[in-house]
Amino acid sequence: FLLQVLIPRSQRKRKSTRTMRHDVTFTAAILVASIATRTEAFSASSVRKNGRAFTCPFGSTTKFSRTRRLPMSVVEEGTTLDFIGTELRGAAMKLHTTMQAPGQGEVEVKEPVKPHVTTHMDYLHFLVDSQHVYQAFEDIVSSLDEAKQFKDTGLERTKPLETDIEFMVKEYGLERPPVGNAGKEYASFLRNLAEEGPVPEFMCHFYNHYFAHTAGGIMIGKKMSALLLNKKKLEFYKWDGEISAIKRKVKNDFELMAAAWSREEKDQCVAGTAKAFYYGGRLNSHLKGNR
Repeated sequence: FLLQVLIPRSQRKRKSTRTMRHDVTFTAAILVASIATRTEAFSASSVRKNGRAFTCPFGSTTKFSRTRRLPMSVVEEGTTLDFIGTELRGAAMKLHTTMQAPGQGEVEVKEPVKPHVTTHMDYLHFLVDSQHVYQAFEDIVSSLDEAKQFKDTGLERTKPLETDIEFMVKEYGLERPPVGNAGKEYASFLRNLAEEGPVPEFMCHFYNHYFAHTAGGIMIGKKMSALLLNKKKLEFYKWDGEISAIKRKVKNDFELMAAAWSREEKDQCVAGTAKAFYYGGRLNSHLKGNR
């Protein structure tokens, strides 16, 4: 499936025809989550000393309360808040294919001799399992105190997916399938992680999964639309509001959270990247006819 690797806006004109690569694995989609937004460091020195707000380079002011458990006192003056663009991206690049990132990617991928042609039922399985996983994410951020700032961000996908599943069933005369093993196992993993594991590791999955969908996931949607739906765009690939603004807000909140983490907690977050690739890849395997 054609999955686009995004590059810094300042380099897009120069590199778009030379470095944009495509791949057939979902690892591409997950990776995009770590590199989908530009690396835009901002300094804690911009935090107001006499207030509860910080001014970010995107021209907006983000307020936060004590319920977010992010006391700015733990963020030292001059600290660069760019955990996403450096550490998370670095971990993802190690799992990036050589086709996508010549000279940087480390994973060799061989294309199948005879690629599978995705069917309507394949796609429906993918949507059903995806909804089950997104429901787990939404339930967790609603109940986990440390992650409540990520509730109702505008990235939520459960309701749009329900609309799309109902459309697929009605339009193509399909029977709604039960949630498959890929969806069940990932959702179960996330819920257990939220209850027993470190919050930073859960946040790695949250960030990678949601941001992958806003980048590589859109490429999958376009391909499936052309292949199966007569170019109809599903609700799964639509957001209320400007998606770039939604992503900026979520990224800023994530950076503030990470700035308050210890070195050990940051390492826990980075270490979660491999499993994010693994479970995301299993979801996407539905599109290749795997159950």
